[in-house]
Amino acid sequence: MNSAVSEGAALRPAPPAQSPVVPAHGRFSRFVRHHHEQGRLVVQPRMGFAGTQTMRRGLQAVRGVRGASVGTVTVDSYTRVNDHDSARRALERGDDLNGYPVVAHGVQETRRLLRGVADDDFPVQFRHGSALPRELFTTLAACGADATEGGPVSYCLPYSRVPLPEATAAWAECCRILADRPQPVHLESFGGCMLGQLCPPSLLIALSILEGMFFREHGLRSISVSYAQQTSPEQDLEALAALRRLAAQWLGDVDWHVVLYTYMGVYPRTRLGAYRMLEDSVRLAVRSGTERLIVKTAVESQRIPTIEENVDALEFAGAVAEDERRFGPGVDAGPRTGVYEEALELITSTLRFGNDVGSALVDAFARGRLDVPFCLHQDNANRSRAAIDPAGALRWSEPGAMPVAASEGHGRTAVTARSLIDMLSYNERRFDREELVGAAVRGML
Repeated sequence: MNSAVSEGAALRPAPPAQSPVVPAHGRFSRFVRHHHEQGRLVVQPRMGFAGTQTMRRGLQAVRGVRGASVGTVTVDSYTRVNDHDSARRALERGDDLNGYPVVAHGVQETRRLLRGVADDDFPVQFRHGSALPRELFTTLAACGADATEGGPVSYCLPYSRVPLPEATAAWAECCRILADRPQPVHLESFGGCMLGQLCPPSLLIALSILEGMFFREHGLRSISVSYAQQTSPEQDLEALAALRRLAAQWLGDVDWHVVLYTYMGVYPRTRLGAYRMLEDSVRLAVRSGTERLIVKTAVESQRIPTIEENVDALEFAGAVAEDERRFGPGVDAGPRTGVYEEALELITSTLRFGNDVGSALVDAFARGRLDVPFCLHQDNANRSRAAIDPAGALRWSEPGAMPVAASEGHGRTAVTARSLIDMLSYNERRFDREELVGAAVRGML
């Protein structure tokens, strides 16, 4: 990979769009933009089943949800690691896989899945988790998929042992596979969801923007940047405003939108707690002007949800979004604690390490200038640490070699096994507390 280049040779932001609205590319992006302009939040499940018939029934059920929804086909674990032979054998045995094995099913069967379901009024995204998705992307391009997601960092460091340079080279090729399609395929960065939890917002934002720049560099013009709900609604509101501002600066000449994920960490165990967690994410999405929301169900902590449980979560999210809209349409940026400035510094410092975004990402991780807390991948320094402050916000307690400062009052704070477990279960305890206290009170009556 390229060695560091001078600051003057650093990569630059995208030129601004010639008009405030960039023409949408592809029906996935057109659908999201249309509903956002109408004031509707687009909601989406995380749903995948092995058999075509069940998966098709799931898509049809999501299509019938009240409100604006897009479909999801989540890919199985065998396909994520390119073990397609095992996926084929599992299909032959009738095994209950944790997703839809696209490559094992093949182009014709996947087209049959989508035929008569996916269209301009109901685009479908394929979600996967693969660090080396060449076979998957080739199949998706051939079957006319509307959208997929991931990224060279976000689907390498958390989920695989693939060396980051290898994953980056593979993703460059895969982006070109999608970019060469006559009908553009939408690509969403998973960078805003690194490990799902205990990662301060500035790094999530920076990684999502950098992956969006990587996609743009390799020919894609329909992109979404992501952010996962964390531990503080106020901090999350500031983070989403920063993400939107940075996307406008660095991705200004492509079609882009923002997607928010309902909390990706340890989920509440009670039904009430799970719905309260989802409600908070919906209200956050509406208040921040976010276009699309990935929802979770009431059984996330227990098992893979059924079709009906996914539909319940989507309709609940849609109803909450409509309720929140009554309070006014304006976007509230929330407090200002330096999330934007910190994310901008992470982006600009990274881009000084290469003549292209991919080499810059690889070199920045090699030097520890990007460093995901608690991530054990061999190409991650794993020197950075984060802590939850008394107000519930995520702060840097140890930034490692990254160009950010430890939060005042949390600098050099040692993370013990006990404190790590407490932080991981922070939202679970917070949202389950109401139902558990209520149950205790009822027991005393």
